[in-house]
Amino acid sequence: MSVLAQSSALVGGPGLPQRRELRTAVPGPRSLALAERRSAVVAAGVSSALPVYAAAAGGGVLVDVDGNSFIDLGSGIAVTTVGNSAPKVVADATEALSLFTHTCAMITPYEGYVRLAEELAAITPGDHKKRTALFNTGSEAVENAVKIARHSTGRSGVAVVDHAYHGRTNLTMAMTAKNMPYKDGFGPFASEVFRAPTSYPFRDGTDIDGRPVDGPAAARRAIEHLERSAGANRLAALVIEPIQGEGGFIVPAPGFLTEIARWCSDNGVVFVADEVQTGVARTGAWFASEHEDVVPDLITTAKGLGGGLPIAAVTGRADLMDSVHPGGLGGTYGGNPVACAAALAALDTIREDGLIDRARAIGDAAGARLRALAETDPRIGDVRGRGAMLGIEFVRPGTREPDPALAKAVAGHAHQAGVIVLTCGSFGNVIRLLPPLPIPDELLHDGLDVLAEALQAAR
Repeated sequence: MSVLAQSSALVGGPGLPQRRELRTAVPGPRSLALAERRSAVVAAGVSSALPVYAAAAGGGVLVDVDGNSFIDLGSGIAVTTVGNSAPKVVADATEALSLFTHTCAMITPYEGYVRLAEELAAITPGDHKKRTALFNTGSEAVENAVKIARHSTGRSGVAVVDHAYHGRTNLTMAMTAKNMPYKDGFGPFASEVFRAPTSYPFRDGTDIDGRPVDGPAAARRAIEHLERSAGANRLAALVIEPIQGEGGFIVPAPGFLTEIARWCSDNGVVFVADEVQTGVARTGAWFASEHEDVVPDLITTAKGLGGGLPIAAVTGRADLMDSVHPGGLGGTYGGNPVACAAALAALDTIREDGLIDRARAIGDAAGARLRALAETDPRIGDVRGRGAMLGIEFVRPGTREPDPALAKAVAGHAHQAGVIVLTCGSFGNVIRLLPPLPIPDELLHDGLDVLAEALQAAR
């Protein structure tokens, strides 16, 4: 009998008991058996953060094949924003699945694709005319945004910033800053990618006059670098995460994005907001760009858009999107009908359950707890984020020297205690919290208690 069959009594979704409970050591015997099978058939390059195997998930918990219930503070890297197996997502995707699994939107289209494009036109920033193209992954969305920018401008250069993460395709690896594990040994990479300094308030220090480097100053620094290294007339697009994800949950100083977007507009450079991780209610707004009142020319979405199913989008100005010739955009599985149904249900769930407000409430509650920890623990250099997207940067006390070993130790302790957290950052010294928005308050605070205990244990 398979492990899945042994776990068949479980039903995922918010009906799962919302509690942390460990019935075995972590990993348990069934997870260990699966790990042994995996090592014989799965490529070593596909790694996992936790050594446990999922059987069901929902609300704020994930249950493994050994019956251990973990508090989920990762949401599958910001994917299950509306909760794992959210009822409307499951129901609508199941209905779509019963009708047809695939036709290829480039052959015989269907209403779900059109409806989702209508929804994205309504919720993305700006009241201009918009168009959407659907894809499968965030990397695909970013790569297609660059294609659109290049085609519409007739230019080839692409600007990105330090600490960026944009994906794992050849072009998006070139756009990504961090070498290990994303780029090492996989070159040569796509050319015509130019990198500029970004706004990283915790590490920006002061200018030559001893003043903190604020957002506009950081923007001037980035712009001067790009004008010197590339020239605005060579750039098709500037692609930036409004809050950097894998790079360390870096929230730029106020005014940085505004000034960058203004420079792009003044110079005919397409401003692309990579909202693959920040988008779809995660930060307490539909999109993180809204916090700075920035209206991107193009915006990429994925992760939380599909409620757990793979779907991605590029949405943006109609003149840019329509500049590409028929057949120039697409893909066999882009905008799969079942994934479209799931995405529409996820957007409905966000509205009906008030999850944008819930993201803000999570940010307020968790942020207050984390900042209180930082006041008494000099190893916490910075607490930052927006809504339900929070980062804790660890340093050696009395310095800003990154402490990746501490981040790894805290995450490892949390995993053993039944809490799923993820690390990130260019220096590997940040723990990121991405709880599903329906997580109950008591479960959230239990997870934060475990993080505090993990910090104490790592002294």
